[in-house]
Amino acid sequence: MTKLKIGVVGAGRVGAVLAAGLRAAGHEIVAAAGESDASRGRIAALLPGVPVAKPTDVARACDLLLLTVPDDMLSNVVTMLSASGAIREGQVVVHTSGRHGLAVLEPAREVGALTLAMHPAMTFTGTAVDLPRLAGCVFGVTAAEADRTLIEGLVDDLGGRAMWVPEDRRTLYHAGLAHGANHLVTLVAEAMEILSAAGAEDPAATLRPLLTAALDNALEQGGDAALTGPIVRGDVETVRAHVAGLVADAPQTLASYVTMARATLDRAVTDGRLLPIRARRMLQVLDAAEASAAAPLGQQAR
Repeated sequence: MTKLKIGVVGAGRVGAVLAAGLRAAGHEIVAAAGESDASRGRIAALLPGVPVAKPTDVARACDLLLLTVPDDMLSNVVTMLSASGAIREGQVVVHTSGRHGLAVLEPAREVGALTLAMHPAMTFTGTAVDLPRLAGCVFGVTAAEADRTLIEGLVDDLGGRAMWVPEDRRTLYHAGLAHGANHLVTLVAEAMEILSAAGAEDPAATLRPLLTAALDNALEQGGDAALTGPIVRGDVETVRAHVAGLVADAPQTLASYVTMARATLDRAVTDGRLLPIRARRMLQVLDAAEASAAAPLGQQAR
């Protein structure tokens, strides 16, 4: 695609990396805005030679404005830049929020800018380590039909693949990613805490082959077919023992264990792998665990 003069507002983990990727594809990064020391450090490391400027100055200097600010700040930033005249007719304004679509960019569209939503479905460290990970990364994109070629060109320049997300499905799209990635991190952290309580010297090494295989199986087989473990087998007493062990030695993990066990139980019953009578017994164990966790501390042992 035509090489553009690009400015980035919000040089966080995502913005600095995407700007570096676009620079490597031949686009010119003319300026970047970042207020924190961390943001300025990322600009220096990933975008050497790119001047640091105020958001309004960044917007005025570029053909394509990349907005990579937090979701809750995006509306205010777009409104401020549009009202100040920093965003102009014919300019391209792109945000990288997963939750938002084009509606949040309406102030920019009203002054004549082309508006695009382009969210990378990847977790970022904000370092050069992320750059090769962009290859094959899926970007959830939303744009007017007339701007389809433009946004697909940007994704191609980053080495990614475009997934078209309707405006009214952006939040659902983002919820799926957050539930899968963010909650997975919490789940793994708690599993490591449980193994540490069990005496594991290197819980990460213990979990790595198991979790890698489980994730690969779930993604390749479509989820439920990859389910294994005591819930699917109907091992009620094993789950009862798990709960007792967690209450005694890792109580901070009990709530999520019970919640995920319930969800797993529902899926195992729905696909016919667990008989309803055994599922009811399993549910009684989980109900009792939840009630015990909710009881005042002095009553939990009664």
